[in-house]
Amino acid sequence: MGKRVAIIGAGVSGLASIRCCLEEGLEHTCFEKSSDIGGLWKFSDQPEEGRASIFQSVFTNSSKEMICFPDFPYSDDYPNYTHHSKIQEHIKAFAQKKNLLRYIQSETLVSSIKKCPGFLVTGQWDIVIEKDGKQESTTFDAVMICSGHRVYPNLPTNSFPGLEKFQGNYLHSRNYKDREAFKGKRVLVIGLGNSGCDIAVELSSLAAQVMISTRSGSWVMSRVWDDGYPWDMVCVTRFTSFLQNALPPFVSDWLYVKNMNTWFKRKNYGLMPLNGPLRKEPVFNDELPSRILCGTVSIKPNVKQFTETSAVFEDGTVFEAIDSVIFATGYDYAYPFLDDSIIKSRNNEVTLFKGIFPPQMEKSTLAMIGFVQSLGAAVPTVDLQTHWAAKVFANSCTLPTMKEMMDDIDGKMGKKLKCVFFSFLRFGQSQTLQTDYITYMDELGSFIGAKPNIPWLFLTDPQLALEVYFGPCSPYQFRPMGPGKWDGARNAILTQWDRTMKPSRTKAVQEAQRPHPLFNLLKMLSFPVFLLAILLIFY
Repeated sequence: MGKRVAIIGAGVSGLASIRCCLEEGLEHTCFEKSSDIGGLWKFSDQPEEGRASIFQSVFTNSSKEMICFPDFPYSDDYPNYTHHSKIQEHIKAFAQKKNLLRYIQSETLVSSIKKCPGFLVTGQWDIVIEKDGKQESTTFDAVMICSGHRVYPNLPTNSFPGLEKFQGNYLHSRNYKDREAFKGKRVLVIGLGNSGCDIAVELSSLAAQVMISTRSGSWVMSRVWDDGYPWDMVCVTRFTSFLQNALPPFVSDWLYVKNMNTWFKRKNYGLMPLNGPLRKEPVFNDELPSRILCGTVSIKPNVKQFTETSAVFEDGTVFEAIDSVIFATGYDYAYPFLDDSIIKSRNNEVTLFKGIFPPQMEKSTLAMIGFVQSLGAAVPTVDLQTHWAAKVFANSCTLPTMKEMMDDIDGKMGKKLKCVFFSFLRFGQSQTLQTDYITYMDELGSFIGAKPNIPWLFLTDPQLALEVYFGPCSPYQFRPMGPGKWDGARNAILTQWDRTMKPSRTKAVQEAQRPHPLFNLLKMLSFPVFLLAILLIFY
């Protein structure tokens, strides 16, 4: 009998895990608390305990070619940035096409995951589930945690003196569903992340006044990039990643700030991050600058204190007669069914090898899927994570020694703390592990034999090589070879721009023009920097 794997959660990560366990011949069961699949993308009118929650108007920040499963492209008539309902539609189509639904036990709560007696030898886990009011304990050989990290809201009420006296109402963004209840209200949004900006912009067309309080600012980007192409199709390329990592830090930082300020100068809008060149994870909002110009949204510094009816900011200004405060302050890391020390194994900090495996366990039979965040789509990231984890569980891949894994973690953490320009852990601070997308994807791909061999591609298939290196680093790049090899990968790469441009060309004026990523990138550079880039390439 093959190894038995428990998969916790039937969102994108859980579905990818089911598929990879099937490919590796592992027996598996997926436990899903709710009645449906989709995880984060399954919308409900009310927040559900223990599940991620989104609001009605949520759209993706990654374009369809970059967020899809690597062997399951979106239809060419899908919009490039999709509403959550379209994402859920696509997820269900994927699960049905791959015949994954029969492995899911829905409406089943996992209440406890503990090491079995004799774990040192067997590596097995005792899992307690609850269904229909009854508890059951089962032993599994390995576990994949796929339940996400946007579940337990961080509501920092103790950080704001006087909030207990505030007579208006306050809530976390997790509890926000639509704008109707805020018509004619004066609303303060605390937090300049994606949720905070989206909510503020949505409310600004209905509320009397909206203010955003931000402690440190943020880089606000548009989904619409150069010449109207999706931002990630233009920016997330191997050539761009090469320049970011190869150029001297001061040059790379200068280019980053210059590029960010092309759309509008953030400092004129009160949005400039306190540490400008720091590669803090950007925020995507196409309408915020316009709303600031129109005066329906205002940007303010951190709240110093609340009174019964107002908020006093650190610059001394006051927002009077507030009706509602919305805390868009992120989420706390929590897995209540799992002993916290398994993941925070040292100094109460998250300690995971490559953001997946707890390095200090006697047996590598537990994997955290989807814990890593990057400036790239989550779906292809978790797809590679699950492939590697399934291979480790099936003993077809071997992890380094505990010391080697800890050294790797220490090395990356040390470089982060010294603020050295390093692609891993680059975007500010978070309880999740943040990483450079292409660097991380290539690292995972190399473990399982799925990393593209660029020099070999240039020799054997120059057309494909040019698209892989200078074009978008789309999920298909990791499927021409390795586990889950897909025969359609080459064609998907070569036709990705056709699928990108079709939904916006509902009125064809002339032949569609594909972008020239090398030219678009180099035109930003001054002549000396251009020469330096060329020298680095040939060096």
